[in-house]
Amino acid sequence: MELTRRPFCAAFVSVVSALFFALTGEGMGGIEAGRFFLAGDGAVRIRNVRTGEEVCVNLLRPDGSLDEESFNRIDAVFGFPTREKEEHVSPRLIFMLDYFSDLVAPGEAIQLESGYRSPEYNDGIRKAGANAARTSQHMDGMAIDFRIEGVDGKKLWEIIRSKDCCGVGHYGGAIIHLDSAKPRFWEAATSKTRTRESDYNRKIYLATDYDRYRPGDVVRLSFSSVSNFGFGIRPVASLVLDPDGNATVATVPVTLGEIVRESPCLPVEDRKTSRFMHLLLPSQLSPGRYRFKIDFCNRPFPEMPLAVVSNEIEVSGAGK
Repeated sequence: MELTRRPFCAAFVSVVSALFFALTGEGMGGIEAGRFFLAGDGAVRIRNVRTGEEVCVNLLRPDGSLDEESFNRIDAVFGFPTREKEEHVSPRLIFMLDYFSDLVAPGEAIQLESGYRSPEYNDGIRKAGANAARTSQHMDGMAIDFRIEGVDGKKLWEIIRSKDCCGVGHYGGAIIHLDSAKPRFWEAATSKTRTRESDYNRKIYLATDYDRYRPGDVVRLSFSSVSNFGFGIRPVASLVLDPDGNATVATVPVTLGEIVRESPCLPVEDRKTSRFMHLLLPSQLSPGRYRFKIDFCNRPFPEMPLAVVSNEIEVSGAGK
């Protein structure tokens, strides 16, 4: 039977989950699980192959909200400095990881080869010849290099690629790179990690924490793939219907960090600042699919884009 094939840790978490949800009447399609386009059963087992540290946790509490302690433990396995960053490893990344691991090997441990990388460490391994991008998503807790015992890496790469949901790379063997940034794919010959393509903030990416929101929700936006800081953003974001950002349906004020600045150009001076932009979805926003567009100002390079458009989100009809 299914239970006998699963590792004890994952099986135990799944049984406990079932008991909690049976008692509370809540399902895994709860408040937070339903906020992601791709989500597995909510139980993940991750082992850091370098440190030997392992966690097996539920991503959700019985009421369907994210389990902060579980994400703290995931951060630790990733080597992610939670207190310093004041955030977690990307929830979208972890729920996608849960989805794909459940799809190909339910209950098996995710063997983490590379999780969080500090900018200094990332620069060091690049200089040593590693296949690491200058603006790697690993530096923002948005990427993982992993393998799953008994799973063919190339086949897993093809499965993830077919979903057009995220960044996925395969350099040969069993190890896969997965990130929660722009949908794209590559192999060793097409990775472009040794090129200067990402210089001048040409590949800057704008992301939301979740995939689904309600009218009136607060949305956090964050930048990644930043090659150079010291640029600015306009204090108003556009809600758009298309990936090019041409079909605007609404505009909303944006705050940067904890301070609301009365300025036509809000300065983004460092990595931490770039991770905390907030806005409020209009309370009367119609249900549908949208993206956010942020316009840049005080661009340090003419090669830097004039604006960036986020991943697609879905807004439901039930507002606050």
